[in-house]
Amino acid sequence: MRKAIIAAAACIGAFAIMVPAAAAQSAGGCQLQGTASFSPGLGASSQPFSYSFGGNLSGCQSSQSGTPTSGTVSAGQTLTENVRNSVTGATDTVTYQEPLASGTGGCASSTTNGQALTTWADGSTTVLTYSTTGAAAAVQLSASVAPSITLTAVNAQSGDPTTYTINTTRYAGDSAGGVLAFQPPDPTACNTSAGVTTAGISGSIGLAG
Repeated sequence: MRKAIIAAAACIGAFAIMVPAAAAQSAGGCQLQGTASFSPGLGASSQPFSYSFGGNLSGCQSSQSGTPTSGTVSAGQTLTENVRNSVTGATDTVTYQEPLASGTGGCASSTTNGQALTTWADGSTTVLTYSTTGAAAAVQLSASVAPSITLTAVNAQSGDPTTYTINTTRYAGDSAGGVLAFQPPDPTACNTSAGVTTAGISGSIGLAG
């Protein structure tokens, strides 16, 4: 066993996001607390939707010495980076948007796919490409670590990079899967015109490489 898995995931009835760190013939896990936002809200009828997610990873355990025990995970969020302006030569602060995740379904069942970014406590990063199938508050997910994720500038000035790429620096080539649950503030919102627009996420997931 050269490496262990360190993972985190979120699933929200119609949605799940996973953030792994895995290696062959080993196992591990993390606890996750976070929040997801849906547009349009999840309702009783099936429809296309997009969503974003942000959460914290804690209590990560692994048989590999020195593995980070905490981190953050996000999808569809914005990140602020300092970049060099090719026109002025100055360092500009630019906000970049992660790709929104997408799905089809509602509160009762759904399928989704997207990319998630994990930033570990030591500054290393893991990009995940994932897909999910779900029913009610339980979602099955499968995922693999991707080489990179590309973000799009929200407020770039002339000369600022219009995209920003973050590479995977930890757990390249690994895969993961699991099941978690979601806690909407008001489950009865599934039967309203607005639907469930946000949901709290908590749980854990195990991975295998």
